[in-house]
Amino acid sequence: MTMNEMINQLIGKNGLLFAFLFVGIIMWVSFKISATLFNKKIPGVALAVSIGLSLAFLGDKKGIADLSLFSGMAFFGGSMLRDFAVVATAMGADVNKIKSAGLAGVLSLFVGVFWSFSIGVLCAYLLGYTDPASLATIGAGACTYIVGPVTGSALGVSSEIIAISIATGVVKTIVATVGTPLFAKYIQLNNPKAAIVFGGLIGTTSGVTAGLAATDPKLVPYGALTATFYTGLGCLLCPSLFYFVLRLLLNG
Repeated sequence: MTMNEMINQLIGKNGLLFAFLFVGIIMWVSFKISATLFNKKIPGVALAVSIGLSLAFLGDKKGIADLSLFSGMAFFGGSMLRDFAVVATAMGADVNKIKSAGLAGVLSLFVGVFWSFSIGVLCAYLLGYTDPASLATIGAGACTYIVGPVTGSALGVSSEIIAISIATGVVKTIVATVGTPLFAKYIQLNNPKAAIVFGGLIGTTSGVTAGLAATDPKLVPYGALTATFYTGLGCLLCPSLFYFVLRLLLNG
């Protein structure tokens, strides 16, 4: 047995552990580059996301997980571990500080979903989409890349429209991840109440948690809390109320 075969066999039996190690190396390299080359002006988390997206092109449908050496990434990057991490993070929030956000936190959810949906619908309309179902699906994708396909499946749109909605949500996640630490001081994102409102307005759980982690890790549980509810609210409103409003506006 050659050395390469031994390595492949060893990693194949410990795919998840190797995935943890591989992601850890990416994070370490990203934070080193951020500190040495960019003086931390570009967050290490943002660089890690960029590296991850670049590596995804090495594979096919499952990204880098299509390569046998990195098969463990399929489970490590799956929805179960992601949701577990978000819930575990939100458990660290202080209930008293959550209560202090009060009505502002609740309103931010509705304003955030409505605003993102409206921007998505407007962009889709300007690009030539006119049927309510397609507009609603792309608008939902502007909320999050989860709300988009849920809405598209409920409304029976084509897979191409669903793909566009997912792409829209992914772009929003990247922008939130990179932009949050850059603009945090200008919008006074420096306390739990602001993080709760921010999570409700932006909504994309991955982008909010990554962006807040690069800004101030102590704010992550509060942003994650409302961002998690945002997805559920979007799945409730986009394929129902928002879709019917679009039908009334476009079809009279």
